[in-house]
Amino acid sequence: MSLQVNVIMLGVKDVERAKAFYVDGLGCGVDQDYPGFVRVSLGEGSSMVALYEWEAAAQDAGVRAEGSGFRGVSLHHITDSRDAVDEVMRAAEAAGGTVVKAAAAAQWGGYFGYFSDPDGYLWKVTTAD
Repeated sequence: MSLQVNVIMLGVKDVERAKAFYVDGLGCGVDQDYPGFVRVSLGEGSSMVALYEWEAAAQDAGVRAEGSGFRGVSLHHITDSRDAVDEVMRAAEAAGGTVVKAAAAAQWGGYFGYFSDPDGYLWKVTTAD
């Protein structure tokens, strides 16, 4: 058996706000759209992102919905240029995201920055080298 990640589910406080961020702000395509649940496409060859109401997502998993702070998870988008990193960072901020760490050269020779979506999920945007 080969394990694959087909969909990354994010529990969000406001599905419509999250949908606007990912679709209108970052250009993702809508794959499914239901009350309380939206699944967006990140592009060919990539996993999809499901946006599910926070409380409903916790209930679905049988866990408590309370919790805050860093969850030890970040989503990564790897590009081939510094300009592409800067473009994604600008788009995320314009769409209502927060720049957590401005894009800058890294010690290892690459270039990267972090933003968070409106629900606080971290995205690292980086060059491959």
